[in-house]
Amino acid sequence: MTELVTDQAPGRTAGPGRAELERRLEDHRRELGGYCYRMLGAAFETDDAVQDTMVRAWRALDKFDGRSSLRTWLYRIATNVCLDLLSSRNRRALPMDFGPASPPVAESLGQPHPEATWIQPMPDGEVLTGTADPADLAVQKDSVRLAFIAALQHLPPRQRAVLILREVLRWSAAEVADLLDSTVASVNSALQRARATLAAVDPAAGTHADPMDEAQKGLLADYVKAFTSYDIDALVLLLRQDATASMPPFALWLSGRDDIAAWHLGPGAACRQSKLIALEVNGSPAFAAYKLAADGTHRPFSIQVLDLDGDKIARITYFLETSLFARFGLPASL
Repeated sequence: MTELVTDQAPGRTAGPGRAELERRLEDHRRELGGYCYRMLGAAFETDDAVQDTMVRAWRALDKFDGRSSLRTWLYRIATNVCLDLLSSRNRRALPMDFGPASPPVAESLGQPHPEATWIQPMPDGEVLTGTADPADLAVQKDSVRLAFIAALQHLPPRQRAVLILREVLRWSAAEVADLLDSTVASVNSALQRARATLAAVDPAAGTHADPMDEAQKGLLADYVKAFTSYDIDALVLLLRQDATASMPPFALWLSGRDDIAAWHLGPGAACRQSKLIALEVNGSPAFAAYKLAADGTHRPFSIQVLDLDGDKIARITYFLETSLFARFGLPASL
């Protein structure tokens, strides 16, 4: 391993000093965040998992013998942290996983479900690693899109780890087997079963979206104009005919642009005069929506994540968790 240097004692090798290893731990924080988020599907839980990984690694640094790379060692710790967390809870989901679409005439959203029910959005800057390779960046973005994260939740935890390590991070079967204390045959079998499950849950989960083009940038500009002016006729023309809209932490979701329009003109009309701030979330275009308050200020209301399909919007997920605004570093009011 290129990191290793010769120890002062003959016949022994030693890695970098502890101070150097501590510095290198932080170099891996973002990619570990991406890995833990794909495993867990939740922003706050990912924070805890990465921090737990770092603390465990820091405490065990004196035992790190350099037989594997520091990166591989950290992924082993992170995997164990995630598997421990996943062993004690149910899978996270999106509203479409809980039942049929809702009618657009409902007078209220119903009762919110607990935070642990839902997949949470994640800023791109915390899960995507810097790369100059457009193809590699496209794979990274595809692997954190909400639909893919939701599909991953259907996999048993170890299968989930195998698929992420093999398909997203491009580890070899031998490397994954070593990390999981398993065999190459077992890893290959788990990967095959994981692929079959994803294909059944979401046939599009393994497809790659094209990089955003000028037409889609124009589509987003039209969306901002339509939403902030609350021109619902213009907004629905931007949607695919079978578009969906959902609003975690509520189970209500809408199917088809006619129902989406009816909702916005009915119970959703309170969003008139909102302001939007552009974000990059889950490899997708997104916006922080601020709703007009009685005192004339605009207050946090939702994080809107848009899934594009060509020149149309296929899905809008309105995350109605205002606690996410601070998590995303957004202002408390406008």
